[in-house]
Amino acid sequence: MPRVVRVLLRFPTQRRLRVAAGLTLLTVAALALSAGPAFADAIAPSDASGSPNAEGIRQLYLIIFALGMAIFFGVGGLLIYTLIRFRSKKGAIPAQIHGSTRMEVSWTVGAALLLVVISVVTFAKLGEINEPPNSGPFGAPVTKTPDWDLTANGAKQRVPENGKSLSIDVNGQQYLWRYTYEDGDGNNLNNVFSYEQMVVPVNTTVTLRIRAQDVQHSWWIPALGGKFDAVPGYTNFTWFKARKVGTYTGQCAELCGRNHANMTARVTVVTPSAYRTWFNRQKQSIALANKAATVSSKALALRNRALLERANATPTP
Repeated sequence: MPRVVRVLLRFPTQRRLRVAAGLTLLTVAALALSAGPAFADAIAPSDASGSPNAEGIRQLYLIIFALGMAIFFGVGGLLIYTLIRFRSKKGAIPAQIHGSTRMEVSWTVGAALLLVVISVVTFAKLGEINEPPNSGPFGAPVTKTPDWDLTANGAKQRVPENGKSLSIDVNGQQYLWRYTYEDGDGNNLNNVFSYEQMVVPVNTTVTLRIRAQDVQHSWWIPALGGKFDAVPGYTNFTWFKARKVGTYTGQCAELCGRNHANMTARVTVVTPSAYRTWFNRQKQSIALANKAATVSSKALALRNRALLERANATPTP
């Protein structure tokens, strides 16, 4: 038997329980602190430097956290001071106090003012979080943001002030994402699309329509903005404007089935010229694939017709 266990068994039952509970809490805390990816950022979303709306969300987190810490340490400090200052003393007769109107009014008004401050700060930040800006001067050329049909949910489609953006339809499927690039011609059959990896130009406002094909998913690239659910029959809208070239990763944040853990999202931000090269190459590849599929479909139809004619021409015994 381990020495630690033998020592614990010598303690009284209640003391053993307290020691065991303390060791359990220390073990859980150590495991949580050592799990870097799970711990992420203890205060706010980890890396929010990729887009202005992501940075706005992070700043709002930090402001509310600072207010919360001020309350926590203020109340905790007052409690510790009270416990020490007015602790039990031998022979002392404690004063019998039955409420204080001044204190009750003070903490009620203080809590109300704090809620007002949080509300004002939140609404002041919502503008830069919700409203997409125009593309930068060094971004890729963009077209008019399409008027996507809204479902009965009444979600609001937000567009830049000049009405132009790179518009992408994000469709969640078990267990990957499909990205369809809208070209404004109203014909989705010839639109460029990709799976798993979204490619966008830097310094360009990208507006997203988020939907789901089968079950509920959730689109989230922490460095590029907030989390939005993808629900069948429901449409959500969001945006981002990548500030620098690089690859940003995320994860479906809604349990969507047995392969949920493998449903990652990846946005690759490139220069405008590299984006145009990728877009044209993708469009050409899709056109060639569609042409090959048409030829195969016609050949299969001719073969089936020949087999049917042969079957009809065979006399029945």
